Amino acid sequence: MPINILMPALSPTMTEGNLAKWLKSEGDPVEAGDVIAEIETDKATMEVEAVDEGVLGKIVVPEGSEGVAVNAVIGVLLAEGEDVGAIPDAAAPAAKPEPAPAPDAPPEPESGPEKAPAPPRSGERIAASPLARRMAAQAGLDLAAIRGSGPKGRIVKTDIEAVLAGDAAAAPPAAVGVPPRAPVAAPAAEERTVRLSTMRRVIAERMTESKATVPHFYLTVDCEVDELLKVRREINDRIEDARISVNDIVIRACALALREVPAANVSWAGEGAMTQHGAVDISVAVAVPGGLVTPIVRNADAKGLVGIAAEMKELAGRAREGKLLPEEYQGGSFSISNLGMYGVKSFDAVINPPQACILAVGAAEPRPVVRGGEIVPATVMSCTLSVDHRVVDGAIGAELLGAIKRNIEYPPAMLA
Repeated sequence: MPINILMPALSPTMTEGNLAKWLKSEGDPVEAGDVIAEIETDKATMEVEAVDEGVLGKIVVPEGSEGVAVNAVIGVLLAEGEDVGAIPDAAAPAAKPEPAPAPDAPPEPESGPEKAPAPPRSGERIAASPLARRMAAQAGLDLAAIRGSGPKGRIVKTDIEAVLAGDAAAAPPAAVGVPPRAPVAAPAAEERTVRLSTMRRVIAERMTESKATVPHFYLTVDCEVDELLKVRREINDRIEDARISVNDIVIRACALALREVPAANVSWAGEGAMTQHGAVDISVAVAVPGGLVTPIVRNADAKGLVGIAAEMKELAGRAREGKLLPEEYQGGSFSISNLGMYGVKSFDAVINPPQACILAVGAAEPRPVVRGGEIVPATVMSCTLSVDHRVVDGAIGAELLGAIKRNIEYPPAMLA
């Protein structure tokens, strides 16, 4: 009996996904556990494994399809001896087709005997990596107009970045024997509506829910970080391969503060209840093309600065490549969002439900401070704690932020 292959729900927030690539073709044998397709979720590109064995009898949803609903039939697996005729007609595509090229697109310019590689004709499959497709969609780029530098002309991330940077080398080369045209002024950009990516839609929904349903309040402190910068520099100078960042020290400071103030290490559980976390799991916001992901440093209070730095580097790298596993970004008991590297002095972050707190970290900058009745220079960093008042009161929030400030201002205590 034919077995339907369904679009899986690879995260709690996933309602639809993009079928990035089929790794099996119709007629290929399939063993249980074989990777048969790649699915783009709201956070990453995930591999889908077969749960049964047989032959891939029919691909219902072609690769490159976007907006495929969870539990929609994407393919059909046949048992030994069955043929395609056994597949019911009800197995029809449930994906949203990619938009066709605009009818008023200008014709392809003619060239001499040697022409630049022509873009794919309408209906042809454009070879591009899932990340390149996502970046192109978010930037409103037409993949058909981009020449790929990957194997067999596959469009990859660097090709999209080159186009966005205005790199002339990313465009197809001019035909041999054709004189260059005089530069013309670029037409003014037209206003248009762009469909949000899956990640962007999920972020929009969750942040709207957070601001509408979570009673936020905010606490801000200024932290002097001259000692922190000194300790960071000494660790990086003395320990081979150590690359400690300010954010790594902030992660450690927050983790130890949550261990000191366990009343703040909680989450809203709904139905008039809250979850008191035993572990200190710190979610850290990482910017990725089209949004952000929050990989988690598990049991951060039990890890040293060098371990946290190495783990964050690895997690952030895979987050930007869309290769995180769901368990690496789902959950967490506390979040950190650092915009200091962008020169932002201070900001109020939106709580990531069901967590109760998120720390917004600003830039470290020289400021005048008062010591012993005198004004002296110091390097100061503003930190703002956003708190869910349903489960954490002002006094507890202030106690937590005070502990974070003490750890940041005197990091040797975190090395004990």
